[in-house]
Amino acid sequence: MNFRTPHPFPPVILDDVRGAQKMLSGVARMTAMEGSRHLSELVGAPVHFKCENLQRTGSFKLRGAYVRIAGLSPVERAAGVVAASAGNHAQGVALASALLGVRATVFMPVGAPLPKVAATREYGAEVRLHGQVVDETLAAAQEYAQETGAVFIHPFDHPDIIAGQGTVGLEILEQCPEVRTIVVGIGGGGLAAGVAVAVKAVRPDVRIVGVQAAGAACYPPSLAAGHPVVIDGLQTMADGIKVGRPGDVPFGLVQELVDEVRTVSEAELSSALLLCLERAKLVVEPAGASPVAALLSDPRSFRGPVVALLSGGNVDPLLMQRILTHGMASAGRYLSLRVRLTDRPGALAALLASLSVVDANILDIGHVRTDPRLGLTEVEVELHLETKGPVHCEEVTAALRQAGYEVTA
Repeated sequence: MNFRTPHPFPPVILDDVRGAQKMLSGVARMTAMEGSRHLSELVGAPVHFKCENLQRTGSFKLRGAYVRIAGLSPVERAAGVVAASAGNHAQGVALASALLGVRATVFMPVGAPLPKVAATREYGAEVRLHGQVVDETLAAAQEYAQETGAVFIHPFDHPDIIAGQGTVGLEILEQCPEVRTIVVGIGGGGLAAGVAVAVKAVRPDVRIVGVQAAGAACYPPSLAAGHPVVIDGLQTMADGIKVGRPGDVPFGLVQELVDEVRTVSEAELSSALLLCLERAKLVVEPAGASPVAALLSDPRSFRGPVVALLSGGNVDPLLMQRILTHGMASAGRYLSLRVRLTDRPGALAALLASLSVVDANILDIGHVRTDPRLGLTEVEVELHLETKGPVHCEEVTAALRQAGYEVTA
């Protein structure tokens, strides 16, 4: 039995993607393909990054937005366009509209990161802040479209959007013709569907692996049910793929052409973002780092050469700071200890000297003197240390115990 939701739009085919590629000539960049020695060693085969985080507006979204708006009739263009987005789609629509001379109104959540709001305005769109979550913002944009006649530009559920995103797949085949696996993040499904349409038509042997955040994974239950289903309680730092229901158009293409959909944890996402920054010198947002997270979680399960599609790099600096801290903790780069000392002059200095020998950097230190478990002449010192990884953490703990200290986690 076919449970797919009927949709009035025709399916997307390779010719649509090739047409989109011609349309985007001189508009979207052919972004770089960078090798990753670290991931290649883990996977046991070449791993490359497709750097859409370096695309104009900082993500792949410009591709689909431009193709969609360029395809509007003169009457539709005159009415203007409207979109709803927390960031990347907003910027893509804003720049595409400016390039095409179309008036754009973009609804963004009240809590949208200020850099994304500012960038959307700078590209020329009128920004309206509405709602606390994207669903509320989306409803406001659709209501605006009905009231004004502006054309609503959906972030993923339209053939033109999918065709535009699919141009990334054609570039991957051109830049890495020997590719055997492409790993791509999935939110609503527009990017994964477009890449799969383009790649499978030319190289059906290439394996397409989609990746979702475990806290916002709408595709696994939808694929199991055979039709898009809604999930609630979305919890993930990867706002670019934080979608509660697959789009009708991309779902059918993902169902048919994507070989597998995996999920990754928040810890894996933050570790992946940290790896991109430290090892590849690339600023990548959590959604864009999801393919890297999948590679890190089970590297030997991927057939190489592998291309990991870094879909975007628009991350709020404050969120980046929190994510990097989380990533360093997940990677074993932080160590928290409690050490009991005799409360006498020089005791703390001796402890710090022991830490300097093992090259542990102290981030924070605190004293506890009032705990009833402590003796009259005892003090407990709480230490937060920056280390070089899990092995170094073990070395630090072992060195302190060897020096005679009572250490607790």
